[in-house]
Amino acid sequence: MAGTAGGRPSVVPTLLYADAKGAIRQLTEAFGFMERSVYEGEDGTVMHAELVHGDGVVMLGTKGRGGAFDAAMRGAGPAGVYVVVDDADAHHRRAVEQGAEILMPPTDQDYGSRDYMARDLEGNVWSFGTYAPETETGA
Repeated sequence: MAGTAGGRPSVVPTLLYADAKGAIRQLTEAFGFMERSVYEGEDGTVMHAELVHGDGVVMLGTKGRGGAFDAAMRGAGPAGVYVVVDDADAHHRRAVEQGAEILMPPTDQDYGSRDYMARDLEGNVWSFGTYAPETETGA
């Protein structure tokens, strides 16, 4: 299996939103993502955006903008994304302060993680916690 060079992630969640600008606002303000890039069409539609959190990236765009990915995602349900954070409680407080819908408060898990769940403005479920999966396969 091929790796990535330069510290680039090898798995990147990609989401489409009816209101991509609203999603970018919520993901940055409530969940602590940083804008890496946002490309808009002439009409202001978000064609492609990349948001960074730690060493992870989420790509997103506007639903209904055309193209193969938009067609493939038509009718798709919400997605679930897990984001590793150092302090789930502090991260949770920020999300609450920004009005995010919390599905589960910070909770200690049997596998040693402390995490919480929130829903974004369009129904995707975001989990934030201290569990950081290993990337080594042991092979």
